[in-house]
Amino acid sequence: MRIFDDTARAVLRPDSRLEKLATGAAWSEGPVWVEEAGALLWSDIPNDRILCWRERDGLSVWRDAAGYTNGHYREADGSLLHCSHGRRAILRTRLSHGLVAAQDEVVVDHYQGRRLNSPNDLVVRRDGTIWFSDPPYGILSDREGHKADPELRHNYVFRYDPRSQALDIATDYVDEPNGLAFSPDERILYVSDTSAALRTDGRGKHHIVAFTVGSGGTLSDPRVFAEIEPGLPDGFRLDRQGWLYTSSASGVQIYHPDGRRLAEIPVPEVVANVTFGGTHSDWLYICATSSLYRIHLNTQGLQK
Repeated sequence: MRIFDDTARAVLRPDSRLEKLATGAAWSEGPVWVEEAGALLWSDIPNDRILCWRERDGLSVWRDAAGYTNGHYREADGSLLHCSHGRRAILRTRLSHGLVAAQDEVVVDHYQGRRLNSPNDLVVRRDGTIWFSDPPYGILSDREGHKADPELRHNYVFRYDPRSQALDIATDYVDEPNGLAFSPDERILYVSDTSAALRTDGRGKHHIVAFTVGSGGTLSDPRVFAEIEPGLPDGFRLDRQGWLYTSSASGVQIYHPDGRRLAEIPVPEVVANVTFGGTHSDWLYICATSSLYRIHLNTQGLQK
Protein backbone atom coordinates (compact mmCIF):
# COMPACT_ATOMS: atom_id res chain seq x y z
CA MET A 1 0.00 0.00 0.00
CA ARG A 2 1.21 3.48 -0.83
CA ILE A 3 0.73 5.73 2.19
CA PHE A 4 0.11 9.46 1.62
CA ASP A 5 -1.13 10.21 5.15
CA ASP A 6 -0.05 8.29 8.25
CA THR A 7 -3.70 8.06 9.29
CA ALA A 8 -4.09 5.31 6.66
CA ARG A 9 -1.81 2.92 8.53
CA ALA A 10 -4.74 2.15 10.84
CA VAL A 11 -6.44 0.02 8.15
CA LEU A 12 -3.39 -2.17 7.56
CA ARG A 13 -3.17 -5.66 9.05
CA PRO A 14 -0.10 -7.90 9.26
CA ASP A 15 -1.70 -10.00 6.51
CA SER A 16 -2.79 -7.12 4.25
CA ARG A 17 -1.54 -8.46 0.92
CA LEU A 18 -3.22 -8.20 -2.46
CA GLU A 19 -4.38 -11.61 -3.71
CA LYS A 20 -5.44 -12.49 -7.25
CA LEU A 21 -8.43 -14.81 -6.97
CA ALA A 22 -9.61 -15.33 -10.55
CA THR A 23 -9.14 -14.09 -14.09
CA GLY A 24 -10.55 -14.51 -17.60
CA ALA A 25 -13.14 -11.71 -17.83
CA ALA A 26 -13.29 -9.11 -20.59
CA TRP A 27 -14.34 -6.27 -18.24
CA SER A 28 -15.04 -6.98 -14.56
CA GLU A 29 -17.64 -4.82 -12.82
CA GLY A 30 -20.34 -4.64 -10.15
CA PRO A 31 -19.07 -6.90 -7.32
CA VAL A 32 -21.51 -7.95 -4.58
CA TRP A 33 -20.99 -10.24 -1.59
CA VAL A 34 -23.55 -12.98 -0.84
CA GLU A 35 -22.85 -13.89 2.77
CA GLU A 36 -25.15 -16.91 3.08
CA ALA A 37 -23.38 -18.55 0.14
CA GLY A 38 -19.88 -17.37 1.01
CA ALA A 39 -19.68 -16.07 -2.55
CA LEU A 40 -18.65 -13.01 -4.50
CA LEU A 41 -20.67 -12.31 -7.65
CA TRP A 42 -19.54 -9.87 -10.31
CA SER A 43 -20.31 -8.92 -13.89
CA ASP A 44 -18.27 -9.69 -16.98
CA ILE A 45 -20.22 -7.21 -19.07
CA PRO A 46 -18.96 -7.75 -22.66
CA ASN A 47 -19.33 -11.53 -22.25
CA ASP A 48 -22.87 -11.01 -20.87
CA ARG A 49 -22.42 -13.18 -17.80
CA ILE A 50 -22.26 -13.01 -14.03
CA LEU A 51 -19.26 -14.76 -12.49
CA CYS A 52 -18.97 -16.33 -9.05
CA TRP A 53 -16.00 -16.92 -6.76
CA ARG A 54 -16.05 -19.03 -3.60
CA GLU A 55 -13.16 -19.94 -1.34
CA ARG A 56 -13.83 -23.66 -1.66
CA ASP A 57 -14.73 -23.78 -5.37
CA GLY A 58 -12.86 -20.95 -7.05
CA LEU A 59 -14.27 -19.43 -10.22
CA SER A 60 -17.54 -20.45 -11.87
CA VAL A 61 -20.21 -18.89 -14.08
CA TRP A 62 -23.31 -18.09 -12.06
CA ARG A 63 -25.40 -16.87 -14.99
CA ASP A 64 -25.05 -16.64 -18.76
CA ALA A 65 -27.17 -14.31 -20.93
CA ALA A 66 -27.38 -12.02 -17.91
CA GLY A 67 -28.74 -8.95 -19.69
CA TYR A 68 -25.36 -7.19 -19.72
CA THR A 69 -25.61 -6.44 -16.01
CA ASN A 70 -23.31 -3.93 -14.39
CA GLY A 71 -23.80 -2.96 -10.71
CA HIS A 72 -25.47 -5.17 -8.10
CA TYR A 73 -26.76 -4.59 -4.56
CA ARG A 74 -28.60 -6.54 -1.84
CA GLU A 75 -31.92 -5.39 -0.42
CA ALA A 76 -32.78 -5.78 3.25
CA ASP A 77 -34.66 -9.05 2.59
CA GLY A 78 -31.65 -10.49 0.74
CA SER A 79 -32.97 -9.99 -2.78
CA LEU A 80 -30.32 -9.20 -5.36
CA LEU A 81 -30.75 -6.09 -7.49
CA HIS A 82 -29.07 -5.74 -10.88
CA CYS A 83 -28.40 -2.81 -13.21
CA SER A 84 -29.14 -4.28 -16.63
CA HIS A 85 -27.65 -2.49 -19.62
CA GLY A 86 -29.31 -4.94 -22.00
CA ARG A 87 -32.82 -4.55 -20.62
CA ARG A 88 -32.28 -0.90 -19.65
CA ALA A 89 -33.78 -1.67 -16.28
CA ILE A 90 -33.29 -2.36 -12.61
CA LEU A 91 -33.97 -6.05 -12.07
CA ARG A 92 -34.57 -8.05 -8.90
CA THR A 93 -33.62 -11.69 -8.28
CA ARG A 94 -35.00 -13.35 -5.17
CA LEU A 95 -32.48 -15.81 -3.75
CA SER A 96 -33.06 -18.91 -1.67
CA HIS A 97 -30.66 -21.50 -0.25
CA GLY A 98 -27.67 -19.36 -1.10
CA LEU A 99 -27.46 -18.75 -4.82
CA VAL A 100 -30.60 -20.51 -6.05
CA ALA A 101 -32.38 -17.82 -8.04
CA ALA A 102 -35.99 -17.26 -8.99
CA GLN A 103 -36.95 -15.61 -12.26
CA ASP A 104 -35.96 -11.96 -12.52
CA GLU A 105 -38.52 -9.24 -11.85
CA VAL A 106 -38.41 -5.84 -13.52
CA VAL A 107 -38.31 -3.21 -10.79
CA VAL A 108 -38.29 -0.15 -13.05
CA ASP A 109 -37.41 0.44 -16.71
CA HIS A 110 -39.19 3.67 -17.75
CA TYR A 111 -39.37 7.26 -16.60
CA GLN A 112 -42.52 9.13 -17.64
CA GLY A 113 -43.09 6.71 -20.52
CA ARG A 114 -39.51 6.85 -21.83
CA ARG A 115 -36.99 4.03 -21.56
CA LEU A 116 -34.06 4.47 -19.21
CA ASN A 117 -30.59 4.83 -20.76
CA SER A 118 -28.64 1.96 -19.19
CA PRO A 119 -28.66 1.76 -15.38
CA ASN A 120 -25.06 1.48 -14.22
CA ASP A 121 -24.71 1.31 -10.44
CA LEU A 122 -27.07 1.39 -7.47
CA VAL A 123 -27.38 1.51 -3.70
CA VAL A 124 -30.29 0.94 -1.32
CA ARG A 125 -30.91 3.42 1.47
CA ARG A 126 -32.06 2.23 4.89
CA ASP A 127 -35.59 3.45 4.13
CA GLY A 128 -35.71 0.94 1.24
CA THR A 129 -35.42 3.47 -1.58
CA ILE A 130 -33.26 2.44 -4.53
CA TRP A 131 -30.86 5.05 -5.93
CA PHE A 132 -29.20 4.44 -9.28
CA SER A 133 -27.16 6.14 -11.97
CA ASP A 134 -28.28 6.08 -15.60
CA PRO A 135 -25.49 7.06 -18.02
CA PRO A 136 -25.52 6.06 -21.72
CA TYR A 137 -22.68 3.51 -21.70
CA GLY A 138 -24.87 0.47 -22.40
CA ILE A 139 -26.55 1.98 -25.49
CA LEU A 140 -23.48 3.44 -27.20
CA SER A 141 -22.60 0.14 -28.89
CA ASP A 142 -23.39 -3.56 -28.80
CA ARG A 143 -20.34 -4.38 -26.66
CA GLU A 144 -21.93 -3.76 -23.24
CA GLY A 145 -25.60 -3.74 -24.19
CA HIS A 146 -27.61 -2.93 -27.31
CA LYS A 147 -26.91 0.17 -29.38
CA ALA A 148 -29.85 2.57 -29.29
CA ASP A 149 -30.75 6.23 -29.19
CA PRO A 150 -31.39 7.74 -25.76
CA GLU A 151 -35.00 8.60 -24.96
CA LEU A 152 -34.22 10.83 -21.97
CA ARG A 153 -32.89 14.36 -22.20
CA HIS A 154 -30.10 13.83 -19.68
CA ASN A 155 -28.12 11.26 -17.69
CA TYR A 156 -29.82 11.30 -14.31
CA VAL A 157 -29.38 9.88 -10.86
CA PHE A 158 -32.78 8.40 -9.98
CA ARG A 159 -34.50 7.56 -6.70
CA TYR A 160 -37.10 4.77 -6.78
CA ASP A 161 -39.49 4.02 -3.91
CA PRO A 162 -40.70 0.38 -4.08
CA ARG A 163 -43.60 1.15 -1.73
CA SER A 164 -45.17 3.90 -3.85
CA GLN A 165 -43.52 2.78 -7.12
CA ALA A 166 -42.54 6.41 -7.68
CA LEU A 167 -39.47 7.09 -9.79
CA ASP A 168 -38.02 10.58 -9.31
CA ILE A 169 -34.97 12.41 -10.58
CA ALA A 170 -32.64 12.86 -7.62
CA THR A 171 -30.24 15.09 -9.55
CA ASP A 172 -29.23 16.14 -13.06
CA TYR A 173 -26.11 17.93 -11.82
CA VAL A 174 -23.65 15.22 -12.89
CA ASP A 175 -22.82 14.94 -16.61
CA GLU A 176 -22.34 11.16 -16.69
CA PRO A 177 -23.14 9.66 -13.28
CA ASN A 178 -21.54 6.33 -12.55
CA GLY A 179 -20.69 4.97 -9.08
CA LEU A 180 -22.62 6.09 -6.01
CA ALA A 181 -22.71 5.42 -2.27
CA PHE A 182 -24.02 6.93 0.96
CA SER A 183 -21.99 8.06 3.96
CA PRO A 184 -22.51 6.01 7.16
CA ASP A 185 -25.17 8.43 8.46
CA GLU A 186 -26.74 8.74 4.97
CA ARG A 187 -26.45 12.52 5.14
CA ILE A 188 -24.11 12.58 2.14
CA LEU A 189 -24.53 10.90 -1.25
CA TYR A 190 -21.35 10.50 -3.28
CA VAL A 191 -21.70 10.25 -7.07
CA SER A 192 -18.89 9.91 -9.58
CA ASP A 193 -18.80 11.74 -12.91
CA THR A 194 -16.88 9.76 -15.53
CA SER A 195 -17.59 11.91 -18.58
CA ALA A 196 -13.82 11.93 -19.30
CA ALA A 197 -14.25 8.35 -20.53
CA LEU A 198 -15.97 9.57 -23.71
CA ARG A 199 -14.78 13.12 -24.24
CA THR A 200 -11.60 13.68 -26.20
CA ASP A 201 -11.45 17.46 -25.81
CA GLY A 202 -9.97 17.36 -22.30
CA ARG A 203 -13.13 18.79 -20.75
CA GLY A 204 -14.53 15.55 -19.43
CA LYS A 205 -14.77 14.98 -15.70
CA HIS A 206 -13.16 12.31 -13.54
CA HIS A 207 -14.24 13.34 -10.07
CA ILE A 208 -16.58 12.40 -7.23
CA VAL A 209 -19.31 14.86 -6.24
CA ALA A 210 -20.74 14.97 -2.71
CA PHE A 211 -24.37 16.00 -2.13
CA THR A 212 -26.12 16.84 1.12
CA VAL A 213 -29.14 14.57 1.60
CA GLY A 214 -32.12 16.36 3.10
CA SER A 215 -35.41 15.22 4.51
CA GLY A 216 -37.47 13.34 1.98
CA GLY A 217 -34.35 12.39 0.04
CA THR A 218 -33.68 15.75 -1.57
CA LEU A 219 -30.13 16.52 -2.72
CA SER A 220 -28.44 19.90 -2.37
CA ASP A 221 -25.06 21.64 -2.08
CA PRO A 222 -23.13 19.67 -4.73
CA ARG A 223 -19.36 20.00 -4.33
CA VAL A 224 -16.36 18.20 -5.78
CA PHE A 225 -15.16 15.75 -3.16
CA ALA A 226 -12.09 14.43 -5.00
CA GLU A 227 -10.48 14.50 -8.45
CA ILE A 228 -9.37 10.97 -9.28
CA GLU A 229 -6.28 10.41 -11.36
CA PRO A 230 -4.99 8.50 -13.12
CA GLY A 231 -8.15 7.03 -14.58
CA LEU A 232 -11.71 7.28 -13.40
CA PRO A 233 -13.76 6.86 -10.19
CA ASP A 234 -15.89 4.19 -11.86
CA GLY A 235 -17.15 2.55 -8.66
CA PHE A 236 -16.52 2.87 -4.93
CA ARG A 237 -17.66 1.84 -1.46
CA LEU A 238 -17.27 3.23 2.07
CA ASP A 239 -16.20 1.65 5.34
CA ARG A 240 -17.94 2.24 8.65
CA GLN A 241 -15.72 5.17 9.58
CA GLY A 242 -16.68 6.92 6.35
CA TRP A 243 -13.48 6.37 4.39
CA LEU A 244 -14.10 6.05 0.66
CA TYR A 245 -12.39 3.35 -1.46
CA THR A 246 -12.54 4.17 -5.16
CA SER A 247 -11.39 2.70 -8.45
CA SER A 248 -8.68 4.34 -10.53
CA ALA A 249 -6.31 3.33 -13.31
CA SER A 250 -3.48 2.55 -10.89
CA GLY A 251 -5.33 0.87 -8.04
CA VAL A 252 -7.81 1.55 -5.24
CA GLN A 253 -7.49 5.04 -3.81
CA ILE A 254 -8.61 5.70 -0.22
CA TYR A 255 -10.07 9.04 0.87
CA HIS A 256 -10.91 10.54 4.25
CA PRO A 257 -14.38 12.16 4.61
CA ASP A 258 -12.66 15.56 4.56
CA GLY A 259 -11.37 14.85 1.04
CA ARG A 260 -7.76 13.98 1.91
CA ARG A 261 -6.24 11.18 -0.16
CA LEU A 262 -4.88 8.80 2.45
CA ALA A 263 -3.45 5.88 0.52
CA GLU A 264 -3.56 3.74 -2.59
CA ILE A 265 -3.67 -0.03 -2.95
CA PRO A 266 -1.70 -0.68 -6.18
CA VAL A 267 -3.38 -3.14 -8.53
CA PRO A 268 -1.71 -4.41 -11.75
CA GLU A 269 -4.87 -3.84 -13.85
CA VAL A 270 -7.24 -0.90 -14.27
CA VAL A 271 -9.77 -1.05 -11.43
CA ALA A 272 -13.49 -0.76 -12.20
CA ASN A 273 -15.24 -1.29 -8.87
CA VAL A 274 -14.92 -2.63 -5.33
CA THR A 275 -17.02 -4.00 -2.50
CA PHE A 276 -16.52 -5.26 1.03
CA GLY A 277 -17.28 -8.87 1.90
CA GLY A 278 -16.47 -11.82 4.06
CA THR A 279 -18.16 -12.82 7.30
CA HIS A 280 -16.84 -9.73 9.09
CA SER A 281 -16.97 -7.47 6.02
CA ASP A 282 -13.23 -6.84 6.34
CA TRP A 283 -12.11 -8.11 2.94
CA LEU A 284 -12.04 -5.57 0.11
CA TYR A 285 -12.88 -7.30 -3.19
CA ILE A 286 -11.58 -5.55 -6.31
CA CYS A 287 -12.85 -5.94 -9.88
CA ALA A 288 -9.98 -4.96 -12.19
CA THR A 289 -10.34 -5.40 -15.96
CA SER A 290 -9.93 -9.18 -16.44
CA SER A 291 -9.51 -10.27 -12.83
CA LEU A 292 -10.82 -10.39 -9.28
CA TYR A 293 -8.54 -9.45 -6.37
CA ARG A 294 -8.95 -9.05 -2.63
CA ILE A 295 -7.09 -7.63 0.36
CA HIS A 296 -7.69 -8.12 4.10
CA LEU A 297 -8.05 -4.81 5.96
CA ASN A 298 -8.39 -3.63 9.53
CA THR A 299 -11.79 -2.05 8.92
CA GLN A 300 -15.31 -3.10 8.07
CA GLY A 301 -17.32 -2.22 5.02
CA LEU A 302 -20.41 -0.12 5.34
CA GLN A 303 -22.10 -1.67 2.29
CA LYS A 304 -21.76 -5.08 0.71
